[in-house]
Amino acid sequence: MVFPTLEDVIALRRRTAPDVLSDVLAALRLSGAVFFDNEAHSPWVSAAPTVAQIATFVLPECERIVPFHMVTAGFCWLEIEGDPASSVRLETGDVIIVAKGDEHFLSSAPGMRETQNLDDYRRVVERGAPVSLVANASAGGPETCHFICGYVGCDAQPFNPLLDALPRTVCARPPAESRELLAMLVRAAITESLTHGVGSVTMTVRMAELMFVDVVRRHIEALPDGAHGWLAAVKDQHIGTALGVIHRRPTEAWTIEALAREAGLGRSAFAERFAATVGIPPMQYIARWRLQLAARLLGQPNVSIAQAATDVGYESEAAFKRAFKKYVGLPPGAWRKGRLSKATVELAITQSADR
Repeated sequence: MVFPTLEDVIALRRRTAPDVLSDVLAALRLSGAVFFDNEAHSPWVSAAPTVAQIATFVLPECERIVPFHMVTAGFCWLEIEGDPASSVRLETGDVIIVAKGDEHFLSSAPGMRETQNLDDYRRVVERGAPVSLVANASAGGPETCHFICGYVGCDAQPFNPLLDALPRTVCARPPAESRELLAMLVRAAITESLTHGVGSVTMTVRMAELMFVDVVRRHIEALPDGAHGWLAAVKDQHIGTALGVIHRRPTEAWTIEALAREAGLGRSAFAERFAATVGIPPMQYIARWRLQLAARLLGQPNVSIAQAATDVGYESEAAFKRAFKKYVGLPPGAWRKGRLSKATVELAITQSADR
């Protein structure tokens, strides 16, 4: 066996595309929770309200909330209200996210509807998650589906390129050989949570986050060549490389020419391709990404505004404040005050859940 030299390793690192998706997820402060463990007997239907209707119950410390569902046994149908074309059949091991937080229904057959009921969400607040639910147990029909419902939350501002680029629904279908194993692991985590074992809250939170990441990752891998949007840009050979160096070295004094060289394109071709694929020009993307990193720094009470400005590449605090207010709508000091208040709420919720 021939082992690589240090020079080989360094060269490989330079050729390997950085994990832009992980960079963005880290900067967006991803969080998650599993709310419901469902056992359904046909015929059945379950209504999921819009995220706006349940914002006070679901991850209240988060700015953006995305519902997800995973089928752990059997099958069901999911359909967004008012959009029959969105109807999709989900089977054991499938995970789906409803990226825009639309009202939707899960059911034993397409087209079924029921009136929304927010009482179950109030039960989660009162008793803690997850809550076990049984749908139509008295109907006498066989158990046709076992599924979990949860939510993933993250920051929306100053810059969330990921969620804005996702379609209304994204479904991940793991390979057949791993479906049953994945479903079994999820069921084990939920069972642990229902028995309130030590660390069970952390288990379900991490599970929710990992499921979300896996759905997004599989969606990016399945995008066709020539697709547009931030997700397609991550996959693009040239633009993905440029995004990688921006994320890896955000404080560098980037120019269009320098980024074009990194991407292996001419200046004009790069600028046009970046704007067409990502949706905004390269320099605007850099400015927004720096502010996203700065917002994360401002969430730490021991980081000053001047230090945050310097750490993300601004030469003056005044320039940073102007840019921050332009894109965020608030001065960095006001943003910090709101962020630290949310952090206090988040800590109180976590401590309450772990007791």
